[in-house]
Amino acid sequence: SRFPHLPERLPMPDAPLAVVPRRSLAVVLAAVTLTVGCAPRGPAALRVGMELAYPPFEMTDTDGKPAGISVRLAEALGRHLGRPVTIENIAFDGLIPALKTGKIDCIISSMTATPQRAESIAFSRPYVRSGLTLLVAKDSPVRSVADLDAPDRTVVVKKGTIGHGYATDSLTRAKVLVLDKESAAVLEVVQGKADAFIYDPLSVCRNQ
Repeated sequence: SRFPHLPERLPMPDAPLAVVPRRSLAVVLAAVTLTVGCAPRGPAALRVGMELAYPPFEMTDTDGKPAGISVRLAEALGRHLGRPVTIENIAFDGLIPALKTGKIDCIISSMTATPQRAESIAFSRPYVRSGLTLLVAKDSPVRSVADLDAPDRTVVVKKGTIGHGYATDSLTRAKVLVLDKESAAVLEVVQGKADAFIYDPLSVCRNQ
């Protein structure tokens, strides 16, 4: 497949190391207050949320165990805090709700820092800089993202990603098909049901 780069006006999203609730300090202080006078226990596990479907950052090894760059970062964070780490495999669009409801303590899942997300969660300093590109069929007439903004075009995106947001906001004349899985989005292009898949360059190159 061919994957022409999107125009320079597209944002270049940065992936922060982790995401923590804005009110995390109050939660920690409350927990300390409640444990005063109790028998000493070992440190609580640091529950790190990620979707294990984005190699080489978040994935599973041949034994089905969490692996990848983000897993290593989580383990390093746990060592720094003196806490064991538990990896929670959660669908990407469910990560922020899980964080906000206290099911996990932080997110390390190649998540782009956006103003909308920053309204409810706090981001670390970015550690990866990426962008967006297109996955199209080899014989596709699509030469740039401008060719997609038409009523007869279908664009597929993965739910909750920066590509999803871009297509919804900028490709207002095209049909935007939102799917949960990257593999399903790729299949739409391969089978000719969609004109393009908008995603990050690393994943697009892996699927070409």
